[in-house]
Amino acid sequence: MNAPSNTNNSQKKTAFTPRWMAMTALFLAMNVALCAFGVPVPGGHLYLNDIVICTAAILLNPLGAFIAGGIGSFLGDFFFYPAPMFVSLATHGLQAVVISLCAHRLKKVSKTAGAAIGVTIGAVIMVVGYTLGKAFLYSTPEYAILKLPFEILQAVTGAVVSLLLCFRFRLLEYFHKMSL
Repeated sequence: MNAPSNTNNSQKKTAFTPRWMAMTALFLAMNVALCAFGVPVPGGHLYLNDIVICTAAILLNPLGAFIAGGIGSFLGDFFFYPAPMFVSLATHGLQAVVISLCAHRLKKVSKTAGAAIGVTIGAVIMVVGYTLGKAFLYSTPEYAILKLPFEILQAVTGAVVSLLLCFRFRLLEYFHKMSL
């Protein structure tokens, strides 16, 4: 005789469902693909993978966000430009986890506000992480400071576009409908 289970359906839909694995893999692949090229801007390149990282972090749980953001960036760097791959793993992984935690834990106040707070903190993590990482990796703080405007532009672009995708274009709503 089996005892009745006290778990509800929302607890059963956590990690490792086929949909979760598919969506995490999709965002990871998109992140790797966007690491392959950058949009040329005067003095450097703008990489658009922060859009994928922030969007994945808003939609997925912290583990999925870390896999898509941190491991995806690590693999993208590994394949295309390996020098900063560990900086990417730590920085984008932490960024994605923080965004996901804020988006999911602060949604009681407002889904949009929780996500906005998360991507703002995530942008700061990304800029500081890459600035410190480049200063250490290339042994010159001047290089890191020279690239600082591009880091800020990348972080702001990723934050704003992901919020627009998730809330203005209702990706979050479609994602939840698909997950049910």
